[in-house]
Amino acid sequence: MAPQDAPSPTPAATHRSEHQRDVVNRLKRIEGQVRGLIDMVESGRSCEDVAQQMAAARKAMDKTFYRMMACSVMEAVGDTSDSTLRDVERTTQILERYA
Repeated sequence: MAPQDAPSPTPAATHRSEHQRDVVNRLKRIEGQVRGLIDMVESGRSCEDVAQQMAAARKAMDKTFYRMMACSVMEAVGDTSDSTLRDVERTTQILERYA
């Protein structure tokens, strides 16, 4: 089969791939934040400064969790329509905002 004859990915497969890429990128940023926290502690930064950065890292982890769970919900629902994908995405964004 020639590349132009290859079936296009389903909306759910495309969505899953995008979510995986997003989650991995978020985790890499969090990894950098945690390394920064270690450096802050080792260099003797104030507890308040460290706590502020810890809270930011924790919030980033919570948001990443919600992004990952959106993919899980899509798999559980099994509905691959664009409308459902948009609804799950919208709900995930609301969870991220208010978590």
